[in-house]
Amino acid sequence: MAKLQSLDPNTPMFAQFKEKAGPIVLANTFFVPEGRTEEFMALFRRQAAFMKAQPGFVSLRMHQGVGDSRLLMNIAVWESTEALATAFARPEFQRMVAESPDDIVSYPHIFQQIDA
Repeated sequence: MAKLQSLDPNTPMFAQFKEKAGPIVLANTFFVPEGRTEEFMALFRRQAAFMKAQPGFVSLRMHQGVGDSRLLMNIAVWESTEALATAFARPEFQRMVAESPDDIVSYPHIFQQIDA
């Protein structure tokens, strides 16, 4: 299974699920070893198809780092943290998460919009 790392040690991913916020953006950056991008993307596409069918899902986009970067970043919009947490906890999704290779590192964090 992919290793989850917190971008902000004060607010790990599962603590963020407890916050009542919405709409929210899940920014999930993945480190994918060289030569593994296609394999990773095949699994990600299955996970994305599942999430797109869940209540509260709004949109998602995957981005790739430029140059020789090994980073991919998913930006997903959800109606609320509760909707995301519910979808994430579904056994079907957890089975797909368990399929992620051990050498993938995931850095998820939930954000909400503020006025600039």
